Amino acid sequence: MINILMSGCNGKMGQVITRLAAEKEELNIVAGFDKYGTANNIYPVFNDLSKCNIKVDVIIDFSNPEALNDLLNYAISNKVPLIVATTGLSQAQVKQLKDAALKIPVFFSANMSLGINLLIDLVKKAAKVLEYNFDIEIIEKHHNQKLDAPSGTALAIADGINEALSEKQEYVYDRHSRRKKRSKKEIGIHAVRGGTIVGDHSVIFAGNDEIIEINHTATSKEIFATGALSAARFLYNKKPGFYNMNDLISSK
Repeated sequence: MINILMSGCNGKMGQVITRLAAEKEELNIVAGFDKYGTANNIYPVFNDLSKCNIKVDVIIDFSNPEALNDLLNYAISNKVPLIVATTGLSQAQVKQLKDAALKIPVFFSANMSLGINLLIDLVKKAAKVLEYNFDIEIIEKHHNQKLDAPSGTALAIADGINEALSEKQEYVYDRHSRRKKRSKKEIGIHAVRGGTIVGDHSVIFAGNDEIIEINHTATSKEIFATGALSAARFLYNKKPGFYNMNDLISSK
């Protein structure tokens, strides 16, 4: 049995993960961490991790960037593997995760969906083939309650494309303040917020007289919860290191 501490347990994703974990014989959420909101959880919830006296095997974090320092301090002090699926982390916070990975197993992914990670692999291959002849634009759509923009997934897609290209591209967010032609060395990233959209990401390769578009649409938060629980199984008993969805997928 893998005992899990759910960070962000009162949020929508925390509640979905709680429900799905209850259906798994080998997984058990034994404690929660959340400074905001309330929910009818069947496990104790702490708003101060220093007061958590329950032994856990893995932490799953679907909260917000402000909680990262508390989580890292607790995880390192107690030598507990940490899964971070929170978006909106700064580059400095990502470096904190990488530093922590020298001491404990850390799994970080801006998107826990298998489909999104396949999309990233596909667009990297497409970008390499289409370089120099196609303009690249990324459009992401999410619900009207999402705080960060662009999404962490959109940035992960852009980073993947940049890794595949021989010349690094500049990220351009919206163009209302740019009164000039689009350059050949940029990736446009655009955010749409509305309604209850779970998540939609499109990558457009626009060339002369032809357009190639690769798209992923999430219709339920369960796909991210399933990925997080798979990551918990994967990270359990791992050695210290910095892991991501590619490591999880290749292990299957």
